[in-house]
Amino acid sequence: MHEAYLSLLKSENIPDNVIRTFEAYYQMLVSGDTGKITNEMISPPTIGNLVEYNTIANYRTQDPLNQIVVIKLNGGLGTSMGLSKAKSLLPVKGNMTFLDIITRQILIQRAQSAANVQLLFMNSYSTEADTINYLSKYPDLAKQEIPISFLQNKFPRIRQDNLQPFESPDRSAIWNPPGHGDIFTAITANGLLEQLIDSGITYAFVSNSDNLGATLDSAIPAYMKDNQVPFLMEVCHRTESDRKGGHLGQDAQGKLLLREVAQCPDSEIASFQNIDFYKYFNTNNLWIDLHALKAELVANDGIILLPLIINPKEVEGTPVYQLETAMGAAINLFDNAKALVVPRERFAPVKKTSDLLALWSDAYELNDQYQIVLKRGLVNSPVISLDENFYKDIRQMQDRFHEGIPSLYACTSLDISGDVSFGEDVTLSGTVKISTDAPVKIRNRSITGELNL
Repeated sequence: MHEAYLSLLKSENIPDNVIRTFEAYYQMLVSGDTGKITNEMISPPTIGNLVEYNTIANYRTQDPLNQIVVIKLNGGLGTSMGLSKAKSLLPVKGNMTFLDIITRQILIQRAQSAANVQLLFMNSYSTEADTINYLSKYPDLAKQEIPISFLQNKFPRIRQDNLQPFESPDRSAIWNPPGHGDIFTAITANGLLEQLIDSGITYAFVSNSDNLGATLDSAIPAYMKDNQVPFLMEVCHRTESDRKGGHLGQDAQGKLLLREVAQCPDSEIASFQNIDFYKYFNTNNLWIDLHALKAELVANDGIILLPLIINPKEVEGTPVYQLETAMGAAINLFDNAKALVVPRERFAPVKKTSDLLALWSDAYELNDQYQIVLKRGLVNSPVISLDENFYKDIRQMQDRFHEGIPSLYACTSLDISGDVSFGEDVTLSGTVKISTDAPVKIRNRSITGELNL
């Protein structure tokens, strides 16, 4: 590896397995590996690789909760929403944040099952302190055999012009998070994987902290055990709104694989976005047999190499590459890995402020398990489109909804164009489109159809 990178990594006390992982990816970049997966390399998954969620319900009585660790990916700052702290600190329902809801789900599961379900957060350097400080309000959470968190690693940014390390007076700008595929490297640090296995844990359920649809279901690991499935990915049917995201496929040997848009050649984007051909997308809810993971690490000298994602960026005016990987891509490493086709309610991420508004509203409620679910009687969440000039970040949202959240229970779609604020007692029904050229506030009103103000 280039001496400058080795010196940089060692100066930050980066673990040896991370250094060797970065070195392998860097050599791929230098050798001209684009990380592209072409149509000749991929085809839609066959029926034998897919499992329907409703067919495993009978496994739910086989309760392996003591053998499960729930891992939440919690490294994001939510910068797209104007946040500078952990995204999971956002209020989701009333005053309850993502962290409150996740934690209470685990605590009530422990109380009702007498199983000591373990909870782990994979934090980034940016979210670790805020997360640990916030979770101190739940002292019972710390009553587990393993730590409450572990750190995602970091890779050096690479100049595009000469493949040298990117330099900056701001030390934090030198580094990029290496994607959630880093989990397989990070979990081996400080012996955490060994500690999990030694404490009797066999399965890890991994999901994003902003996806509150990702709740623990003991039927899934029970199915995996009975069918010797080492790795399982929850997938959903793609819709038009999912065209640009990654999709599930399989390789020439019939093993499942994941292709992200950054891995698709530009000339094949049209077929990549064909939701009738590539029908499934990865929810990033993964179930992993930790013994199988350990065996894979042992067989590969302590590192796991995934398909490389070369992410071009511009930092401080300089074009750079960020070397990243997606954890779902590991599905291709395991024999007999499966994709579990789950209902859409297991995928309810908050990526935009429109997703947040839906959760704030009465279209969703918290049940007695602290699971956030569509209110009784609803099948689909309202489709919401908000004017990014006025609703892009959390401060704008709080300014426009602090007096009240409109009722969306009977609303199928909402489209707002212009600067609209809401007061108390506003009910939206059916298909609603509100537009204005000047700032307005709506209160004490029922609206359906189009409203021009």
